[in-house]
Amino acid sequence: MMVSSLKSYNNKKMKLANVEIVLLLCLILFPICSLAANQQQQQPQPKQRRLRFGKTGELKILQVADMHFADGKTTPCLDVFKSQLATCSDLNTSAFIHRMILAEKPHLIVFTGDNIYGLDATDAAKSLNAAFAPAISSNIPWAAVLGNHDQESTLSREGVMKHIVGLKNTLSQVNPVEAHVIDGFGNYNLEVGGVEGSTFENKSVLNLYFLDSGDYSTVPSIPGYGWIKPSQQFWFERTSVKLRKEYEAKPEAQKGAAPGLAYFHIPLPEFASFDSSNFTGVRQEGISSASVNSGFFTTMVAAGDVKAVFTGHDHLNDFCGELTGIQLCYAGGFGYHAYGKAGWARRARVVAVNLEKTDKGGWGAVKSIKTWKRLDDQHLTAIDGQALWSKSSGKVS
Repeated sequence: MMVSSLKSYNNKKMKLANVEIVLLLCLILFPICSLAANQQQQQPQPKQRRLRFGKTGELKILQVADMHFADGKTTPCLDVFKSQLATCSDLNTSAFIHRMILAEKPHLIVFTGDNIYGLDATDAAKSLNAAFAPAISSNIPWAAVLGNHDQESTLSREGVMKHIVGLKNTLSQVNPVEAHVIDGFGNYNLEVGGVEGSTFENKSVLNLYFLDSGDYSTVPSIPGYGWIKPSQQFWFERTSVKLRKEYEAKPEAQKGAAPGLAYFHIPLPEFASFDSSNFTGVRQEGISSASVNSGFFTTMVAAGDVKAVFTGHDHLNDFCGELTGIQLCYAGGFGYHAYGKAGWARRARVVAVNLEKTDKGGWGAVKSIKTWKRLDDQHLTAIDGQALWSKSSGKVS
């Protein structure tokens, strides 16, 4: 009986000792683990590159629409001459981007959707990496939105946008952090600061809006393509108002809003408002907008800051036309695995935004916005140069 009691006492003593050891280890290790966790949380996040006008007072934006990239050199070209078929592939699209970067030396590259053609892309991530590779290797900041084909491979629409955001040198965002509820993926804005050292260096003198125009209607009674939803328009309106207040605030308080440009994939129904007498460029196919008008054009007119909209989607259209103070512009088809027209060169749109000179010889606010296109021919021929907006007139000059 006595021996049994002694064993029981020793067991309890050993258990208490074990508990004490565990407690002691927790007391020793907890501060270290806690410190490590805090240090990990406090690690500074890499800062996103700030867009800013340089010392020349010009910002040049290259728009690339509808690459339709798939599997690289094994992916054939569409709608080219028979003599080109044997040597033509996705690599021709990549080569065109390289040529445009060398020729124009843009400060920003914008990809306006259908970056990959999902149905022919075996691995979405690999296709996205290859499609954006020329921009990434150039070390030029770039941004992208989604079209209606990007999500048709091995990644969802959200997955595609998250992959894009993780690539080098991109300024793309999945969605704005301040928007708790918003439709789509790839709605965001970028502010372009004035020239460093000027009185406008701490102001955004040009605002860029990027929106997800969707893919296809999810409403059974409404056929066709997607559209920009009310939640996106609400975010746009709030952002526009915020940017206007900042631009009108001291120091260097300005009257009215800084000019804005909007980029998305599917054209608005208002693109059908033009004919050959009132646009610059060509219209060779119908306007493939949504079958309903969600009112985003009216929303932009009411906001008052957007001066031009740039889309893709309809590869054989490359015109710009002005409606109620806003230029509506196509880029024209860029990619060689996208449908096109044999003999009608693939093309890209360039936008040049120039600042005005102040009385003291420095750089001030935006003075003018111009555009032209370049063809993927022997000389990268520049065509259809036109003024989109000027500060002096407040409209096209």
